[in-house]
Amino acid sequence: MQEQFPGAQEDFAVAHREWLTERVTHYLGHPVEDSVPLTEEGLDSVAALSLYGDIEEEFGSLIEPEDIWAFPTVRQLANVLAMRDAGRGAGQVRAAFVFTGQGSQHPGMTSGLYLNSTGYRTFLDEADAAIRPWTKESMVELILSDDPRIHRTALTQPALFAVEYALARTLEEAGVRPAAVLGHGVGEFAAATIAGALTLADAAKLVSMRGAFMQYLPPGGGMMAVCITPYEAAELVSAEPDVGISAINAAKAIVLSGDRTALHRIEARLAERGIRCRHLAVSHAFHSPLMAPVVPKFEAVLRKMPGGTAQVPFYSTVYGRLTTEPLYAPYWAEQITAPVRFADAARSLLAQQAPTHVVEIGPQAVLTPYLRRMGGGLRGPACIPVCQGPASDAVDLAGVISALDAGPLAAALPGA
Repeated sequence: MQEQFPGAQEDFAVAHREWLTERVTHYLGHPVEDSVPLTEEGLDSVAALSLYGDIEEEFGSLIEPEDIWAFPTVRQLANVLAMRDAGRGAGQVRAAFVFTGQGSQHPGMTSGLYLNSTGYRTFLDEADAAIRPWTKESMVELILSDDPRIHRTALTQPALFAVEYALARTLEEAGVRPAAVLGHGVGEFAAATIAGALTLADAAKLVSMRGAFMQYLPPGGGMMAVCITPYEAAELVSAEPDVGISAINAAKAIVLSGDRTALHRIEARLAERGIRCRHLAVSHAFHSPLMAPVVPKFEAVLRKMPGGTAQVPFYSTVYGRLTTEPLYAPYWAEQITAPVRFADAARSLLAQQAPTHVVEIGPQAVLTPYLRRMGGGLRGPACIPVCQGPASDAVDLAGVISALDAGPLAAALPGA
C-alpha cells in the first residue's frame, strides 16, 4: 500500500509518529519499525482497540477503529493523525469535493459562469475538446443553447462530466485543493479525473461511450425514491428480480430502479403501509439489473484503458468507503449495475477526513442537504454547493471561493 497524504507537514507528523511509536511499543513489548505493517509487528485486534482508545483520549475523534487497519504502518497512521489534527486548526480550510450524479443537469447549466468567468470558460472548453471526438457535437454549444436534449442520456453524461471537471479545475486554480473526493454515480468519473486516477482524455471517452450505450437500451425502466431503510428496501426487491436498490442517499432515503411495472407493484405494497413514493423523471433504470446488457460492451472499451490509482483520498460509492485500489476496468464495469452507496461513503469521508468544508461540485445543489445532516448541521463542516442552480454566475462562484479562503476576495472577507 503506497503512502498516503504526502502533503502533511513533516515536522507536525514527526511528533505524531513519535507518540504513536511509543504507544505501539508499549502494547507489543518490543521496538517497531515505522514502515513495517503493524500486523507483521504482532499487533492484534485487542491491542488495536486499545491503541484506538489512546488516540481518542489524546487527540479526540480523529479516526475510526478501522483506520488502524486501513493505514497499517506507524508512519502512515501518524500521517493521517497529523493531517486530520492540522485540519482542525483555526482558520485552516480543508475541503472535500463531492461530485453530483445524473439528474442534476438542466438546460443552460452554468451558462452564466461560462460567459463571465474566464477560468471556468477555459476549463469547460478543455473538457469539450476532449469529448467532441466521441459525441461529434459540442457540449458548450449544447449548454449555451438551453437545448432540452441535455436530458438525453447520451448527452447528459458527457455534459455533466464536462461541467464538473471545469468547476473543480476552476476551484483548484483559485487555490482550493481537495483533501478528498467522492462522486455520485456518473460523478465518479469527474472525481477520479480530479484525483488523478483517470486522464481527461480517457474519462471523456468513457463517459461518452457509457452514455451512448445506455441511451439505446430498451425503454420500460424507471426509478422511484422512497423513505425506507436499506433493509426494508432489500426485502421489497427480493421478490422483484427486475428491480434493484440503485442508491442509498441517507438512512431513510432510498432509490429503487428497474422495470416500471415491478416498481408499481412495490409502490402498491408501500401504499398499504402509508408510505408514499416519488417516481423520478428518467429515461432508463440506472444502477439496476436492466443495465446489465451495457456491461459487456463497456468492458470491451475499458480493457483498452489503463486506469490508475487516485492521488488524493477517493471515497468509492460502489464500495461505500475509502478505496486505495487502482480504478481499473473491473471497477467501472461493476459501477454500472452496483447501488450508489452514497450515505456510507459520505459518512466515512466526514469521519475519516474531518473536512472543514464540503463542496458539492455540480450544476445545482442536490446532495448538500444530505451532507449537512450527516455532518451534524451547524456543528459539522460547512457544506457549500458551488452552483445553487440555473441562476448561478461568476459572482456566486467568487463567493464560494472566498468562503473557501482562496482567491482575491479571501483577504477582504476573512469571516466568509
